[in-house]
Amino acid sequence: MNAENRFGQIKRVLIYVLILNWLVAFAKLALGYTIKSSSMVADGYHSLSDGASNIIGFLGIWLASRPKDESHPYGHKKYETFASIGIAFLLFFVCIGIVHESIGRFKNPVLPNANILSFIVMFTTLAVNFAVMLYEYRAGRRLNSDILVADSAHTKADILTSLSVIGALFAVKAGWPFLDPLIAIFIAAFILYVAFEILRDSAVVLCDSAVIDTKKIEAVVMAIEGVLSAHKIRTRGRCDDVHVDLHVLVKNDMRMDSAHKLSYKIEEEIRNKISGVSDVVIHMEPSSGEIKTP
Repeated sequence: MNAENRFGQIKRVLIYVLILNWLVAFAKLALGYTIKSSSMVADGYHSLSDGASNIIGFLGIWLASRPKDESHPYGHKKYETFASIGIAFLLFFVCIGIVHESIGRFKNPVLPNANILSFIVMFTTLAVNFAVMLYEYRAGRRLNSDILVADSAHTKADILTSLSVIGALFAVKAGWPFLDPLIAIFIAAFILYVAFEILRDSAVVLCDSAVIDTKKIEAVVMAIEGVLSAHKIRTRGRCDDVHVDLHVLVKNDMRMDSAHKLSYKIEEEIRNKISGVSDVVIHMEPSSGEIKTP
């Protein structure tokens, strides 16, 4: 799949998800404020942030889809990962708002009105969120998209928080209204955990952590005739844009043109047998002395 087609598919997924997320958010917020449920309002703002994260995703995809240029010889794909950090920080702000609102409810208790409509809305939006999460996660894995995977984690958090809200509504019906703001704080803690997960995964890419096990690359290279050993193997980048560099030891009497052909063979084998590799830099070394020129 070429880059243009990949980015086009990601944009379509984000459009569908954005529409559904905001429909869910407005339903929760409207009913939450009507029945005075802090946990439902918290869940509504969480869903609203889902939609906001889709907009951040659009920005990230737009930047990442730009071709390589003189200033960015490695391309712009890391902008997609960078945008996922924006989603994480958005979640942090959502947490702060939820905790602030919940503490206020402890100081000034409000009795929510848990009616049949509130249960219908929550179960309906729960089903929509579950469908969105599966669709977005599978698309993210298929397209190797950090944005879609991060956003699906956001939606997964929305599912769990919705379950908590349903529990809070049952608690209100049972005569325990104090559980409503308490569960809202629990929702905030879970959202915070999801935000840290997104930051951790993004840091792996942006801080150039190793992407592929070096033993896997070594096994591919050592199976090629003419290679004596492979060492100083390094990898970095995104899972769909991996950059590899390594040193390869060959016989000291190998001609320069033969060594050059061998390096192309090594690069081809790595690209074909290890998915996601976009660039391979090989440093050829003689077993002793210098590599001979023709």
